Amino acid sequence: MRPFHPLHLFRPLRPLRTRGSRRPAALLLFAAAALFPVTAPAAATPAPVPVSGSAAVPVPGTLQPYAIGAVHSSGISSGGYMATQLHVAYSGTFSGSAVFASGPYHCARNMLATALNACMNTTQDPQLAQLEQTTRDWSAQGLVDLVANLAGDPVYVFSGSGDTTVKRPVADALADYYGRFGARVRYDRSSAAGHAWISPLGPNSCTVTQSPWINNCGIDAERDLLGHLLGSVAPPSGSPGGTLIRFDQNAYAPGGSAAALSLDDKGFVYVPASCAGGASCTLMVALHGCKQGYGYQGFGTGFIDKAYLNEYADTNDMIVLYPQAVPTATLENPNGCWNWWGYLGDSSYARHGGRQIETIMGMVRALRGSTPPPVTDRVTLPSVDAQDGYVKAAADGSGAAVGPLEDSYGLALGRGTDGKVNRTLLSFDTSRIPAGKEITRAYLTVSRSSGSGDPWASPAGNRLLVDVTTGCFGACAVEPSDWSTAATVPDGAQIASFSSGSASSTDLSAAALAALDRAGTTQVRLRFASAPASTAYLFVNQAAPVTLTVEYR
Repeated sequence: MRPFHPLHLFRPLRPLRTRGSRRPAALLLFAAAALFPVTAPAAATPAPVPVSGSAAVPVPGTLQPYAIGAVHSSGISSGGYMATQLHVAYSGTFSGSAVFASGPYHCARNMLATALNACMNTTQDPQLAQLEQTTRDWSAQGLVDLVANLAGDPVYVFSGSGDTTVKRPVADALADYYGRFGARVRYDRSSAAGHAWISPLGPNSCTVTQSPWINNCGIDAERDLLGHLLGSVAPPSGSPGGTLIRFDQNAYAPGGSAAALSLDDKGFVYVPASCAGGASCTLMVALHGCKQGYGYQGFGTGFIDKAYLNEYADTNDMIVLYPQAVPTATLENPNGCWNWWGYLGDSSYARHGGRQIETIMGMVRALRGSTPPPVTDRVTLPSVDAQDGYVKAAADGSGAAVGPLEDSYGLALGRGTDGKVNRTLLSFDTSRIPAGKEITRAYLTVSRSSGSGDPWASPAGNRLLVDVTTGCFGACAVEPSDWSTAATVPDGAQIASFSSGSASSTDLSAAALAALDRAGTTQVRLRFASAPASTAYLFVNQAAPVTLTVEYR
């Protein structure tokens, strides 16, 4: 195998494949690295920077509670996507957000090709109406906080015309997305900046895209963003006078292993003297971009030192939390990006339960003095292919027969061209849930292979339901009677409308959780509540298996 060189990422890609593990390895590398591409050094000289003393030297410590009121998020590139995910998923906690070079919430939809083509480039429509509807659906289902919280929230968006990594229309879409929920958006697109965090301390000139991806554009973007988020700001200090604390991120990672989530074991928090002394302070969660983490190839505290947030923190009673991501040892995330496309199998990456989101929320709770929830671990179970299938029948259940098209198209749901109504049966080996653990949450994730029409709209308001049975509906081999056999818990969860990619169900109800067979098999049946009035169906489980994710403690 040839040695890897970053410039290989910019060779033409073959047509994208999106079927499970068949994605080319080069595409995985491209997605993880392209947010901070390699470019030739520029000859231009950075604009003069303000006089600043030495950067704060990290000291070991732990996260202690402070008198914290409002909480905000900020970030660059992949960190910008994570900042938006935190704000939307936990809008009851976060009061606003500021991002450089980033796009709309849940833009990637768990799909690598979409991340590349719609969320960085402009070769694919980001489908803002769908992103808005997904957010509203998740809010109604309790998968994110109430979208009503976003109304009036201050949001700062920055995009440079020289940014060819996350192109201007992608940032336009972020501003548009927030506007749909009534947020107060300040959008700075006045400069020719490259792909970077913009800071008066930036060692790079404005228009370049190169390490350390902190550019000086002759403006004080931190004054602008903090002024928008906080209302007004006092001038910054000449150099940081607070304490930069290095703490253990493992303590906040679900399962206790930060590395398993592509997170560093080290995180940092900057605490001004006023906040340490008991003053009422705000909290800023600041998220670096790819290749800017402390543990990435000796990058160290470069982002923390040059972001120009600590200087403002000193004079504006603001604590700054700097969580840290690291590369994976595999091709999943070789450049230490934040999870904004669903790597390492985390289908909940953008909402409640997202493993990196919950890690950061644990840190926020610790700093605010609120009791964090118990650390939760999880297991993701693929359906048992040999026991999966679908059954077709008339709307009244008569004439039931096992569906014949699983190998060709997947498992059918809805009304087919033959006028029959299809229901899907899935089996899971729930004996793999560790014994002695309390199940706290479970949900299904399904991937759409193809379809025709919209069975959720035929009739209007139709619902895709998840019936749960302890053991099997029949003999654990799909049979015609499975179409109508009573479930242990009918309607144990629902799956909202989706037209492509994958979607997760609502959390299984308490009764459905209790129905999971801890000693053997649990079967679920997917069915529409009402028979569609005309042909309207979808196939699932061909491009990727249906999974059952179970969280426990």
